[in-house]
Amino acid sequence: MKLYAAIDLHSNNSVLVILDEADRMVLQRRLPNNLERIREALCPYGEQIEGIAVESTYNWYWLVDGLMDAGYRVHLVNTAAVKQYEGLKHKEDVDDARWLAHLLRLGILPVGYICPKEARGVRDLMRKRNQLVGQRSRQILSIENVLSRDTGGRASANEIKRWQEKEVDQLALTESSRLAVKSNLAVMHCLNEQIERLEAEILKRRSYARTTRGC
Repeated sequence: MKLYAAIDLHSNNSVLVILDEADRMVLQRRLPNNLERIREALCPYGEQIEGIAVESTYNWYWLVDGLMDAGYRVHLVNTAAVKQYEGLKHKEDVDDARWLAHLLRLGILPVGYICPKEARGVRDLMRKRNQLVGQRSRQILSIENVLSRDTGGRASANEIKRWQEKEVDQLALTESSRLAVKSNLAVMHCLNEQIERLEAEILKRRSYARTTRGC
């Protein structure tokens, strides 16, 4: 008998559901986010399980990797593309898991790409860089807002990136506004340092990967 499993993954627990070919519930269990506990729950049905659907949440790495290492066929769910069943009267975690298992059984489960372990490091560093760049932009925008509010003037983002405290002291700002701008500058410089650090590591890893592939 073919079985279809799905896991509704949360921050500290998971809801595991297994359905049979007729959509009957075979197993329904809430488990802590512990790989061994989840594997133990799946073990009695292992050879019958056609696949396991796992939500693409922020914390999926450990679960997907662990299940794949155990030999299961894992499907990373593209949750944004899943149309919720409008007939559900009581929407709970078990309903979500059951719906994913149902879509998996029908072969219409929207899935995403499971990035290989060896490629995730560079990808995650690039995401972190983008996050820090966004935070730096907010610091620059805050400085631009102070200048516009207090002086009616403006400075370009590239100019602000080069500023030190002495440039701020020359601005026609109140003491409070100068302190606010200097605080933004301090954060911006710290972000610049970390962005450059990440960029150097990303370039190094990508160069190494290209070199390795060429061997």
